Amino acid sequence: MTTFQNFIAGAWVAPSTGNYFENTNPANTADVIGRFPKSGAADVAKAVESAKRGFEKWKRMPAPARGDILRRVGEILTARKEEIADLMTREMGKPLAETRGDVQEGIDTAFYAAVEGRRLFGHTVPSELRAKWAMSFRRPIGVAGIITPFNFPLAIPTWKIFPALVCGNACIFKPAEDVPHTGHVFVEILLEAGLPPEVIQLVHGDGEVGAAIVNHPDIPLLSFTGSTETGSKVGETAGRMHKRLSLEMGGKNAQIVLDDAKLDLALDGVLWGAFGTTGQRCTATSRLILQDGIHDQFVAKLQERASQLKLGDGRKAGTDVGPVIHADSIAKIERYVEIGLGEGAELTLGGQRAHGAGLEKGFFFQPTILTGVKAGMRVEQEEIFGPVLSVVRVKDADEAFRVNNGVKYGLSSSLYTQDVNISFRAINELDNGITYINAPTIGAEAHLPFGGVKQTGNGHREGGWEVYEFYSETKVAYIDYSGALQRAQIDNY
Repeated sequence: MTTFQNFIAGAWVAPSTGNYFENTNPANTADVIGRFPKSGAADVAKAVESAKRGFEKWKRMPAPARGDILRRVGEILTARKEEIADLMTREMGKPLAETRGDVQEGIDTAFYAAVEGRRLFGHTVPSELRAKWAMSFRRPIGVAGIITPFNFPLAIPTWKIFPALVCGNACIFKPAEDVPHTGHVFVEILLEAGLPPEVIQLVHGDGEVGAAIVNHPDIPLLSFTGSTETGSKVGETAGRMHKRLSLEMGGKNAQIVLDDAKLDLALDGVLWGAFGTTGQRCTATSRLILQDGIHDQFVAKLQERASQLKLGDGRKAGTDVGPVIHADSIAKIERYVEIGLGEGAELTLGGQRAHGAGLEKGFFFQPTILTGVKAGMRVEQEEIFGPVLSVVRVKDADEAFRVNNGVKYGLSSSLYTQDVNISFRAINELDNGITYINAPTIGAEAHLPFGGVKQTGNGHREGGWEVYEFYSETKVAYIDYSGALQRAQIDNY
């Protein structure tokens, strides 16, 4: 069995705790990928001291030169795309078609970040006084703590780390303990591309490491993707310690299908949105809101199509749906199915662990459809993070919009209709950070902002141009060449 290490202070090192955990394939738990460090607060402290040294050097490198390194990262990812997709599928389960997309998103983000190294714009504005120049520009902040989830082991770290690096920050990276191998390979690639060693620190471990990063006084900048419950705790600490924080948390996303929709297109969308990544996306389609006129017909078609989805190892040809990430996820999904049935929902498909050839040693759960779900039921309100779809019947678009908005989350939404007027109403009225028209709730692109409202986040966005503002500070400079004292903010009129 391979034993992996942290990357701290420019070297691959064992954890101070001396403890390790095993990383296994969720499609076959007999397949052990390796032993990874179960680190502690002392490892984080050492990483911070190194990252502070790295920051002092890195911030002086011109931003276009920092971008050039990320361009090389993108080239390496391109060359190793198939290899990385394979190891990612082995580690977290989703089919190769999806992990190839995960790598491609990292590639796209790398090339976009490389260009942004030449576009860290400020503003030049006229001064109110004579012979005086006024401008703003962007400066790096310091050491960034990066805490990422399991479901996009490469893409999400790149969303956070690439902008942080282009802006001139150093990073301490803690990948989810379910996907440490992808995090390890990612850091190897950053170093191969020429990133100065002390600019990136990799500290493996569980929540103890995450808490140490969040609580360390010399980490002024945090980016976290995970559950709303954990994110709330991170937010409390960050607020008390005056840290800059970006939170990307839960979702309870709905696809709305109106009577005039192209039903086959909407059917393709909900199958991909609900059961792609085995429902383990913050943007997954967890609710399906159907107008009366097409409800029964659509549910019948959906049941037929979903029942044909093939479960299995994501590295094998023909697999549509892989495993969920671990046994706790299976147990959580089972509890929610029971809750839904207890609330009066009907089990139309699935609802239990999947069995059969090739599934015996993995964490497989059947694609599940609950119908007769009412607004306000727990299965309609709470994030399940698995292949469970709750179907809600509505009378019209107004009721559909109310149901969509009636949850505490606000990440993604989707509307299928041929009515352009209702489409534009949806864009304005659906209370989400992202709305798709005639497309599923998943499908964000690397060059646009990503994030949500309400308890999905805290107002910041990942991706696109806005994330570069999060990872940098605005500084204003005035140059007075009048040769005399000029008093601004005095009544000069």
